[in-house]
Amino acid sequence: MISRSLSPSFARPTMPNNDSRWMQLALSLGARGLGRVWPNPAVGCVIVKDGRLLGRGWTQPSGRPHAETVALAQAGNARGATAYVTLEPCAHQGETPPCATALIKAGISRVVCPLADPDPRVSGKGFAMLREAGIRVDTGLMEAEARAANAGFLLAKTRGRPFITLKIAASLDGRIATASGESRWITGPESRRYVHMLRATHDAVMIGQGTARADDPMLDVRGLGLEDANPVRLVLDSRLALDPQSRLARSAGDIPLWICHSDQSEATRLKLTVPGLEMLAAKPAQDGLDLQDLMQKLAARGLTRILVEGGSRLAASLIKYGLVDRLEVFHAGVLLGASGIPALGALPFDRLDEHPSLRQIESRVLGNDHLSIWQ
Repeated sequence: MISRSLSPSFARPTMPNNDSRWMQLALSLGARGLGRVWPNPAVGCVIVKDGRLLGRGWTQPSGRPHAETVALAQAGNARGATAYVTLEPCAHQGETPPCATALIKAGISRVVCPLADPDPRVSGKGFAMLREAGIRVDTGLMEAEARAANAGFLLAKTRGRPFITLKIAASLDGRIATASGESRWITGPESRRYVHMLRATHDAVMIGQGTARADDPMLDVRGLGLEDANPVRLVLDSRLALDPQSRLARSAGDIPLWICHSDQSEATRLKLTVPGLEMLAAKPAQDGLDLQDLMQKLAARGLTRILVEGGSRLAASLIKYGLVDRLEVFHAGVLLGASGIPALGALPFDRLDEHPSLRQIESRVLGNDHLSIWQ
């Protein structure tokens, strides 16, 4: 089933009206780090005093420096100011000193933060440090928005798996390719540009070996000026059948490529012939790989957000095991008929009430295509 793990309920505290304005800015800044900061959360921070913005920051690529450090450096003198931070400031010594300590030393008088960090090294400790230093800490404002913004990080910490976005590009009658396998291009240039944005905001993009063989894709980010935001490319290839001359393999030295294979397969053949390739073994399953085991291992490697782009068998397997958190469906103005390849493979449900029931949260028109987003 589609995961419902990140649909919290909460009571909003009573706070000054302009708090929401500044927190919304912090959330929008934090979003700039999506796809670039794993395994860290994508946090935003703004420093405000007397209604004036002193500094702003977001988690920088590779996770350092943190948003609070960037915002405080820009603010200069922040004594008596309020810090709006989208996730609990860290309280542990890592590669850099704790952000809670930095806020205390800067003389911040109030911290507004939507929610606690579930990382056991932090959870509650950052808030406690701030309060012990005499700083007022207000929590809960825009909690739902903050949870959605860092859904991948929260899932990785609480359930040990990444947040999964499943993308389907289909004809009006629900086909993703012709009977011969031709699929370029069902959707138009506006939709393809949007997909490149999706790639840039995810840590990794995943396909099955069948899609790798049929489409010979690159799975990189193009046309947005964000070439430095290329995601890790994941190929589910239980039998190590990827062609060493494919575009994915030949570019493995430039853009990360991980082959997810069965731990019962021989993992040395491709490693010897494809420079830069990384191998990740998972438990085998009757239909390929144990996806639940694989997701746990991907989270252990630091991935928090994965975009799945194909194909129909992989999509059905993820839905079967309840591993899809967000579904983005593009419908193009073309009809392929019953002989075309369906968007989803077979699902193991008999009764209608057993099938996943989704809620549409957004829709938009992209050129001649229609995008609907579901949870």
